[in-house]
Amino acid sequence: MALTRVHGMRTYYYLSVARKSLRSCSFQQKLFKSSAASPNVHVSSSIEEPGKHARESPPPATTKRHPNIDLSFTNAREAYRSKRTSELIRSLVVFNLCSINALVDHQALLLKWSRKILGKNLFRTFMKGTFYGHFVAGEDHETIKPMIGRNRQFGVKAILDYSVEEDMSSEDAKKAEMMSCISEDQPDDLPETGAGSKFRAHEEFGDRREKVTSARTYFYEDEANCDKNCDVFLGAIDAVSDATNKSGLAAIKLTALGRPQLLLQLSEVLCSIRNFFELYGSKEGDAILQKFREEDLTKTLNSMGISRQQAEWQKWFRVLDTSCDGEVDLLDWDNLLEINMSLSKLFVVPNLKTCKIEPLTTALSSTEEDQMKNMLGRINKIASYAKTKGCRIMIDAEQTYFQPAICRLTMEMMRKFNRESAVVFNTYQCYLKQAFKNIALDMAVAKREDFYFGAKLVRGAYMEQERERAAALKYEDPINVSYEATTAMYHDILEEVMKQINKRERGKISLMVATHNEDTVRYTVELMKKYGISPEDRLICFGQLLGMCDQISFPLGQAGYSVYKYVPYGPVEEVLPYLSRRAMENRGVMKKVKKEKHLLWTEIKRRIKSGEIRYKPDNNLPSSVML
Repeated sequence: MALTRVHGMRTYYYLSVARKSLRSCSFQQKLFKSSAASPNVHVSSSIEEPGKHARESPPPATTKRHPNIDLSFTNAREAYRSKRTSELIRSLVVFNLCSINALVDHQALLLKWSRKILGKNLFRTFMKGTFYGHFVAGEDHETIKPMIGRNRQFGVKAILDYSVEEDMSSEDAKKAEMMSCISEDQPDDLPETGAGSKFRAHEEFGDRREKVTSARTYFYEDEANCDKNCDVFLGAIDAVSDATNKSGLAAIKLTALGRPQLLLQLSEVLCSIRNFFELYGSKEGDAILQKFREEDLTKTLNSMGISRQQAEWQKWFRVLDTSCDGEVDLLDWDNLLEINMSLSKLFVVPNLKTCKIEPLTTALSSTEEDQMKNMLGRINKIASYAKTKGCRIMIDAEQTYFQPAICRLTMEMMRKFNRESAVVFNTYQCYLKQAFKNIALDMAVAKREDFYFGAKLVRGAYMEQERERAAALKYEDPINVSYEATTAMYHDILEEVMKQINKRERGKISLMVATHNEDTVRYTVELMKKYGISPEDRLICFGQLLGMCDQISFPLGQAGYSVYKYVPYGPVEEVLPYLSRRAMENRGVMKKVKKEKHLLWTEIKRRIKSGEIRYKPDNNLPSSVML
């Protein structure tokens, strides 16, 4: 009886706060209608690669069941079947607070004063009743279990992310970045702008958190801190195994596991050698799998009039030719990280102006070589542990000056650990001009070597920052020209992946469509029907953030589609930077939040009118949910 009274008082309190918040924010509006029509396919003239396959015929439609689902995503009752009324009111309060610009702009100061005025215990209680309770699952393995278990009952699984971040000032962040991204012997006369400046640290862009609202950032301190981060990720894998019954995934960020300078240097080497292959490699067969033969090298050197330096170039060629078959391709390069050799030999590139094989700005020092090997060891340890525990890991995408190295290292993990199932997933940012080419290359390598390929598609988190950096440093903007072009890229990649699913043995390719965009979700559902991919196949899944777009996640999950929520967890005080980003992100997507607020209020009113104010999710489970 006492517990019922407390629950009723809490609900009444939330409801009164919500009503005040709604009045202050002028929430009362006319009901709006949403169309369930499928979107048209957008094709950008700036995207060359996808157009090659636009007229291919799809396979016959599958005979498996495709569930009926309202793709307008306006069914409030279905969206919130898993939520208590107090949770709906809390969500409504949080979204309305995120809509107040003055509150979001001064949130850091307000949180600081709230901690001082309320004290530690009251502040924790306040946060758990508002922002923390809405966007974060709990503090540790045990406290997240009830929410994850309930979501699973309603068809939604979890990607776990230990979202603790250091609250570092911008000045300290820039200082840490510059110290960790500059080699011990780097010369002072390097060019500050141009293509070569992309893979070097620049102080004005040293704080990688600036103008980024949806991605966590790590700054290098020392090797001991990287070991600590590695242990955190291993703990997240334990949490996946324990709290999700191995149905979930753990999110991993490679910049947390080593000195970022090494990712910069490896990215520069990869891009330089890829450009060299594209210029001088054999044009026979599939361009994605171009080879560069020793005879091609000899012809190239003779045509350039530098045959006298042929011995030096051939030495470089033989370092890359790990299979000793007289051919080098990108596959050979990918295998190099498993070779027991000095890594400094890999950090060299062909300079076509000087006609010499040259190291990057400086060769790796012995200390840097050890740091690189430490990073590779941590990556291997995490992937190996995930496989041992029967869990999966998802490698996050980062800035374009790190991403070539991150992508190659992730492919190395796939090659090693995805032999029996998809343990490792890579992330592809569709706002990049090279996105289609990158994922097509990686799928081709996976097919050629016959390992499982796992991918997550996102639009991208660093657009504003990337554009400003490219403009300031005078290198080519890596971002698509418009949001529409990014959507076209996303949709083209979706279609290409589904074509490849049907060209390989079923189950060899798995894809997560990580988006809050309803049009893209609708487009994906229609493509699955077109290419004969049933929800029961468990080859395509959807992903959204915890606390956002429940009107997409739960109807899909309850209809039988594979759906995940990106679930942060961690102590209240230590996840405040994460909560700050969520407030900024919700303020920036007012149209979507407006729809969510409308649906929340609709469901609250329905429960009040129908006498379901004490609604219990456990009494309203879906008849059948496939996990």
